[in-house]
Amino acid sequence: MSPQTQTQKIKRQKFQVGATAFLSLFSIVGIMFYGLPFFYDFWITEFGWTRATVTSGTAFGKIIVGPLFGFIAGWLIDRFGPRRLMLSGIVMGGIALIGLSQMTVLWQFYLFYLFNALGYMFGGPLPNQVLISRWFDKSRGRVMGFAYLGIGIGGMLVPQIAKWLNMQFGWREGLMLLGILMIVMAFPMAWFVKENPEGVSTLSPNEETKIPFRTILQKRAFYLLLIGSMCSIGAVAGTGQNLKLFLSIDLKYSQQEAANVLSIVLGASIIGRLIMGWFADRVQKKYVMLLIYALVAASIPLLYAVETNGIIYLFAFIFGIALGGDYMIIPLMAAELFGIKVMGRVMGLVIAADGLAEAFAPMLAAWLRDRSGSYVNGFAALILLAVIGTIAVALLPVKKRLS
Repeated sequence: MSPQTQTQKIKRQKFQVGATAFLSLFSIVGIMFYGLPFFYDFWITEFGWTRATVTSGTAFGKIIVGPLFGFIAGWLIDRFGPRRLMLSGIVMGGIALIGLSQMTVLWQFYLFYLFNALGYMFGGPLPNQVLISRWFDKSRGRVMGFAYLGIGIGGMLVPQIAKWLNMQFGWREGLMLLGILMIVMAFPMAWFVKENPEGVSTLSPNEETKIPFRTILQKRAFYLLLIGSMCSIGAVAGTGQNLKLFLSIDLKYSQQEAANVLSIVLGASIIGRLIMGWFADRVQKKYVMLLIYALVAASIPLLYAVETNGIIYLFAFIFGIALGGDYMIIPLMAAELFGIKVMGRVMGLVIAADGLAEAFAPMLAAWLRDRSGSYVNGFAALILLAVIGTIAVALLPVKKRLS
């Protein structure tokens, strides 16, 4: 094969890697993770469950799945590659939505949220982050930003799609169709993607040197990254998963109005991913991460002033920008600090910890709302989390990589 033909082949394969990650994140995170909160108020109305109950499914699934499977998933990716985990995760995510569409009792709710958590762990950010990091080096931030556009576009579209499906078929059939759509969109590309470049290394010489994982666990930077990501992800998840309830029940927004706000949030996240991905290839990633986390902390207080005209849309835009960069910057920071040879295990632990934050923060905010009749205390707790996360990131080292 001539060098020109080989180069064209690698370009095609890299495009396929980006497209695979885009569609996988569109489905697993955009549709499943951001789509399910749209149905919370339907479950409260039909089953008589509380806010704490409908937000507890994520907690239940991730409390079990995160600690048990986080490191295992990372080890499997480092050992065997991300593709097989992605395929199983996509299927389990689709099963989760299809199962939730048919539930009638609470134990079924928790059972299918286990599939939800497994689908997210095996088919969501973790394998896609590793896949992109294996194929890209200098342009890693931009490609990660493009892939994470799938989350923004999926999350932006799913409220409108879910609203239309609910109006046409009811929430059960609508949720089932979303589950089928997930599998149809993501599975074929993941089936054909190559896990590593053939005969060409995209890694720098320093990245080829394996860092013993036990030495990473002794580094202060690892725990700062862990705490910072947990706190900021908790604040983002707690806000995002309670937002539809806050809008539709507390503020009496119509389904259309609530869907519009949610779409603005996810639409702004597209801008955030592009901007932050571009910056991450040009500026020290610590400073990009610090900016993102500061925006999270600054946006949530705006929810106290939503009675003022236009404030809810200002919140949606700023929060969306921060949301767009939040999940994306963590693997970029991890790769810069520790290299990609152990990235599966590093991100396996980080994502497992972030999963616990995603589990407890929404339930905490909802529980405080149930107790007090207002989201004042719940939002205050989320703001505190966001501030702690920002401080932890500010303490991260600036140097390129630990050894």
